[in-house]
Amino acid sequence: MEMTMRLLKPMALGFIVLLGMMLSLPTFAGTQLWDFEEKHDDWEVANGNWAIKDGIYQLDKGGKAEHSLVGEEDWDDYTVEAKVRLDEGNWAGVVFRAQSEMEYYIYYMNIPNNKSELWKHSKGAWDTRVALNSNIGAAGKLKIENEEWYDVKVIVEGDTFKLHVNGELQGEQTDGDYKTGMIGVWGWETGASFDDVMITGDNVVDTLAVDPNQKLATMWGRLKGQ
Repeated sequence: MEMTMRLLKPMALGFIVLLGMMLSLPTFAGTQLWDFEEKHDDWEVANGNWAIKDGIYQLDKGGKAEHSLVGEEDWDDYTVEAKVRLDEGNWAGVVFRAQSEMEYYIYYMNIPNNKSELWKHSKGAWDTRVALNSNIGAAGKLKIENEEWYDVKVIVEGDTFKLHVNGELQGEQTDGDYKTGMIGVWGWETGASFDDVMITGDNVVDTLAVDPNQKLATMWGRLKGQ
């Protein structure tokens, strides 16, 4: 018994040190990615005809402000990005800080005027909205066309939104009405395709990295085996 206790003490001490090391590690932002290579039941369609086809999330051309949402209502500061292609029609983009199907921000590309726009939707009808900036001129030699893929990204920090297309900052806007919310994809009388939708933020549960609890269990198992 005494010999067993002598053996257990170093192991217990090692576990305490290991646990302390794990708890003292800095907190990193979590990331979630949807590549649509398989069915994603966590997406909730607000309106419109949506389907996953050949690893792409597609919206058939239809009505106004058709969108699909995913995520948590308490997500606050984050970066959301997606590959967006306007197949038929003129307006499509990325939803952020969606508090409901009716309340959200939308940043989208506008083909006829070769610009992007930022709007805020609110309760009422699908098209109940106000413009935060409806005339964001294309920067970085951006040319918006049908059947072309674009990398759309919004960095959300507090009340400030930084709007990017293909790695180029298109504009920056502030608004304080919606502090948290889900993300999504969106089209206005447009058939559109979306892929590699990704969110990164401190309040986002990481589904890409290895579970820290599993790391701890593995390391403890190795310690016991020594």
